[in-house]
Amino acid sequence: MSEPALSLASDFPTPTREQWLAAVDKALKGAPFDKKLVTPLYEGIAVQPLYTRADSPVENGLPGLAPYTRGAVAAGAGPDGWAIRTEHDTPDLQALNDAVLTDLMRGATALTIRFDAAVHNGLDGDDVRAEDLAGRGGAMIYSVDDLDHALRGVLLDLAPVSLEAGAQAEAAAAVLAALWRNRGVAPDQASGAFNADPLGVLASEGKLPQTLDTALSRLAGLAAWTAANWPNVTAVGVDTSVHYDAGATEAQDLAAALATGLTYLRAMIDGGLGIDDACRQMAFTFSVGCDQFLSIAKLRAARLLWARLTEACGATPPARAMHIHARTARRILSRRDPWVNMLRTTVAAFAAGIGGANSVAVAPFDAALGPSDDFARRIARNSQILLQEESSLSKVADPAGGSWYVETLTRQLADAAWALFQDIEGRGGMATVLLDGSWAEQLAASWAARERNIAKRKDSLTGINEFPNILEQAVERPAPDFATLRMQASVRLAPARIEVQALRADTMDDLVDAAELGVSLGRMAALLADGTGCSVSSLPRHRHAESFEALRDAADAHKAATGAWPSVFLANLGRVAQHTARATYAKNFFEAGGIQALGNSGFKDAGSCVQAFKDSGARIAVLCGGDAQYEEHAEAFARALKAAGVKTLFLAGNPGDKREIYAAAGVDSFISVGCDVLAILRSTLADLGVAL
Repeated sequence: MSEPALSLASDFPTPTREQWLAAVDKALKGAPFDKKLVTPLYEGIAVQPLYTRADSPVENGLPGLAPYTRGAVAAGAGPDGWAIRTEHDTPDLQALNDAVLTDLMRGATALTIRFDAAVHNGLDGDDVRAEDLAGRGGAMIYSVDDLDHALRGVLLDLAPVSLEAGAQAEAAAAVLAALWRNRGVAPDQASGAFNADPLGVLASEGKLPQTLDTALSRLAGLAAWTAANWPNVTAVGVDTSVHYDAGATEAQDLAAALATGLTYLRAMIDGGLGIDDACRQMAFTFSVGCDQFLSIAKLRAARLLWARLTEACGATPPARAMHIHARTARRILSRRDPWVNMLRTTVAAFAAGIGGANSVAVAPFDAALGPSDDFARRIARNSQILLQEESSLSKVADPAGGSWYVETLTRQLADAAWALFQDIEGRGGMATVLLDGSWAEQLAASWAARERNIAKRKDSLTGINEFPNILEQAVERPAPDFATLRMQASVRLAPARIEVQALRADTMDDLVDAAELGVSLGRMAALLADGTGCSVSSLPRHRHAESFEALRDAADAHKAATGAWPSVFLANLGRVAQHTARATYAKNFFEAGGIQALGNSGFKDAGSCVQAFKDSGARIAVLCGGDAQYEEHAEAFARALKAAGVKTLFLAGNPGDKREIYAAAGVDSFISVGCDVLAILRSTLADLGVAL
């Protein structure tokens, strides 16, 4: 005998949206709905407080089926989860090898090797022109022997290796292919990515060693060679991190990916590849921030958009599936209170996993400070392992699917990105908008809007513009000894200076043969250079915390020179319970700029407050108290403090209709929610003689 299904909600009528709105209006007590409950995004999307089926009527299919919104694989990430990728840019080859092996032995499943600025500029580390480039921003790998050293002990038939060599992607690809051959790795066992991305290089570095047409033609040649020789390797990368770090919104980031990807598709098709083969030669890299739902929607929208674009280009359904590598965004990392970065990157990694990334790289918490130590790398690695194995995120296919909010946000984001993509194409494509500077202008406008919100604390940065810890112990990361490392590289490169008869670079096979003989990356780059070039102003790199951190740096320099931080005296009115809320607000406000708040338990009369101010040695003060205390004491305290020599007197809180009265009593400025915190801190530091 079966029991009837139990429905706990069956006795309750389903409320209508109108009934819900009436209940909300009552709770808001007349406050505007749009201001209190609707959140505007930089993409022009308004996030509502409630979503229902009516908001997301479009079905997005199933995981593993076009348009792949819900994932490129039917089973989701599968039993092993997404690939845990670690990115390596340590200059010293032995230290790099140690870090690589540690990562692989302790949970990582894929690697990215980033070459240094010398290689990116087509030089070997011992070249006189590379004195300020060798070891900067990447590994000092200049030959197949160097790469062999960096990857010593790595099973290359098991661990996918991705390269980031900028404009020298072909030469770096030849070195990796030569290493695979030297190690006896079969073509069908090798896996990884060469990541030729000339538009990304042009945007980030501002130059190419060939004309853009030549660079695109060579990209097509690399893709054709890779497709013919290495079935599990991709030749072409679309990395939008440079746009994201320059201030792109999520919609702009997606639009840049589509426009760049379409440019590369056209180049590969013009070079003789079929549309399906061209699609399979591409891998996309997206930076992911710590807005959880927006980041989930971004990766879902990326797959949807790419599937639609490649469908229009004639690709068959399996080839339309986008391969996504997600990395935690550089711009979300802070140098101050860097431990908070562990939380930021964990949220970003969670969003990337939920959003269906094929691989994820989590930046160590100290990545903004210099080369990371073993502890920082372990925490970054373990955050992904925890998400997979303890939180079981990878055991469900598209866990965000069916959420009316996420589905709606995915569609809205896709629509916004598609409109921007169409605009880019209408103006000539990604190359055109990079070369004419119009794209840089759009990103600058987006960054300026975000920076205004950070300055006013509408966008909160924990430990930076909110809840700073002025007494925190700095995390020190010693800079590498570049001079010694460059000398070591020169010794290693000596054998690579051998003369090779009839050295050619007409084909990728020529380059691989040269790499196997020990020819250096710099020499191969010289062979590939054609005497022309392409240049543009590179896109800037920003971090959300940079403006406030600049103030903290200036305050620290002032302390180093004078022995004390710039300070503000908290003129607390009444008992602790009466002033603590605004005193805490004032402390956080000023210490976000490196101005130490000098606190106390409060004052009953102006005389004792004045004496404490004089004893503090401060030159500025801020009145802190409840509205009742302000009503009764603010004017008297203000007059007394100004008479005692307070240079600038602030009042914490919105004075309302008392503004003119308090100003007449001596209050110079008011700090409250919505004010430009950054501007006030800058002017205050300047008044205190701090060099900015």
